[in-house]
Amino acid sequence: MKTMMANPCNFAADLEKWIIYIIYVKEAPPTVYYIPNFITETEEEYLLQQVYRAPKPKWTQLSGRRLQNWGGLPNSKGMLAEKLPDWLLKYTEKISAFGAFAGKSTNHVLVNEYKPGEGIMPHEDGPLYHPTVTTISLGSHTLLDLYSPVCETQLEIPQTEESHYMLSLLVQRRSLLILKDNVYERCFHGIQGVCEDTLSEHVVNLSSAQSQVGDTLPRGTRISLTICNVPKVIRANLLLGKK
Repeated sequence: MKTMMANPCNFAADLEKWIIYIIYVKEAPPTVYYIPNFITETEEEYLLQQVYRAPKPKWTQLSGRRLQNWGGLPNSKGMLAEKLPDWLLKYTEKISAFGAFAGKSTNHVLVNEYKPGEGIMPHEDGPLYHPTVTTISLGSHTLLDLYSPVCETQLEIPQTEESHYMLSLLVQRRSLLILKDNVYERCFHGIQGVCEDTLSEHVVNLSSAQSQVGDTLPRGTRISLTICNVPKVIRANLLLGKK
């Protein structure tokens, strides 16, 4: 697979070339794009510096990871929008220019820190976001596992991660991963809390990630920049009753 082209316009024109896997759920094909070397080593170092320069109160400690929230706090009533910092704008605007959000602009970024042995349970990102999620990875690789949705007709059958596991994606540092459509809306995704990953035949993008079955990759501390669009936004002037 070719490395990322420098001109964003070329990327928008050739987006379909980056499809690595299509999962069919009730005849609706969702899409996964994996773009290696989306940013340079210099950009990666710069972004890591900015993440760790954030004031301590910006971090929220969760089970298995900690995070920073930029752009506002999404909720069902609407996100009170906050301006993204300049160090993120270059990348949010670049991804918006690709057309990943159907002409909408990115306005929200979650910065997650995963140390070796940390992960996140299988989950959906939910309807508060446009049905596309884009993630830039810094510092380390990870394996992202995808799971089939739970069918209401199957509720009487014991539901386990193993019974719904579908495939894994090797997400390398400096890459961009895009999950769209039903793979976002219907499937679950998660990260196992392990210190190293042994690659199997279930990792569907080994060729694009320049790895092979049987490779064992130790994890380092990984920072993910999850870049999204929150459609329902409340402007500060509207909140204050101003026109």
